[in-house]
Amino acid sequence: MSGTLLENNTMSFAKNENQLMIADMIKKFGKEHILPKMMEWDEKQEFPVEVFKKLGELGLMGVLVPTEYGGSGFSYTEYVTAITELGSICGSIALSMAAHNSLCTGHILQFGNEEQKKKYLPKLATAEWIGAWGLTEANTGSDAMRMQCTATQDGDYWVINGTKNWITHGITGNVVVVLVRTGELLDSHGITAFVVERGTPGFKGGKKENKLGMRASETAELIFENCRVHKSQILGKVGDGFIQAMKVLDGGRISIASLSLGIAKGALEASIKYSKERQQFGQSISNFQGISFKLADMATEFEAAELLTLCAADLKNKGKKVTKLGAMAKYYASEACVRISTEAVQIFGGYGYTKDFPVEKYYRDSKLCTIGEGTSEIQKLVISRELLS
Repeated sequence: MSGTLLENNTMSFAKNENQLMIADMIKKFGKEHILPKMMEWDEKQEFPVEVFKKLGELGLMGVLVPTEYGGSGFSYTEYVTAITELGSICGSIALSMAAHNSLCTGHILQFGNEEQKKKYLPKLATAEWIGAWGLTEANTGSDAMRMQCTATQDGDYWVINGTKNWITHGITGNVVVVLVRTGELLDSHGITAFVVERGTPGFKGGKKENKLGMRASETAELIFENCRVHKSQILGKVGDGFIQAMKVLDGGRISIASLSLGIAKGALEASIKYSKERQQFGQSISNFQGISFKLADMATEFEAAELLTLCAADLKNKGKKVTKLGAMAKYYASEACVRISTEAVQIFGGYGYTKDFPVEKYYRDSKLCTIGEGTSEIQKLVISRELLS
């Protein structure tokens, strides 16, 4: 088998100065601005826009955006650190930060023309505007080429009709990159990406989903009813949208792998701390092999997932194809995240089943990682196709 992980990567895994700075900054930010109200947001399904405005001030809403457009100009290595550290505090905040960066902002950064970049990236990078990205529909999740949301040309304008579902920031987002069908059904060159601003006539948010986890990250419908969008709002060329979306999702998988790492890290650290403090039969439960072996398995899975994710990020930094390794990182890290958070609840016992202790939330939040931006089954499909091509 050619193109193995070690053959493709020569990176150093030591954290650089920027990563250490970002990690320290997020830990301090989390204690002050996230932890005090995190469970309140979760209970109410409240999307805390003010937190993202503050993250924008820290440069975390435009991590990958070049400084010339108001961003931080960092690489995917720093991006992994930022999402992981945020995710170890609150999965919801990390998910929204990741979706804003990698999907909406990332799509415009990769495929927008200079005018579009200058118009949108500075506002997105500072969180003056929150971004959304619309691909999924009620009946076309993984099967995106059967999408029913369409745009028909009318002179210099395109008229969009249809609905998108499961969209992060579907109600609150100030601008959305939406993928719609402009050609024939099942034609990979029949889909086009448009940038649509909130307030455009015929465009509105719809139903907000009531979710198991990630409850402070807004998920809602996008509704288009005869929404007229000027041709200048097309990203790239007409018909390039599907190919663009697949490339955007390559980077998005690194985001979800990083989010998985964050949740797993939080659950593991909480478990280690609790196992040392919890006394049973006259000693800490960490002394019992049943608990210590769980911790050993959890830590090993975390380290393996982190290595895969950092290797994928390194390939992305070098401009190399990341489809296979990104899918591997997303698949393994997300499944490991679920296993680690499940074991964390087991270690906490009855306390792990209550909202007074942190692992209950890690457990609920973890499951989305195996579903969002391509299920584990889709990742295996992508990996196997890459292996057999």
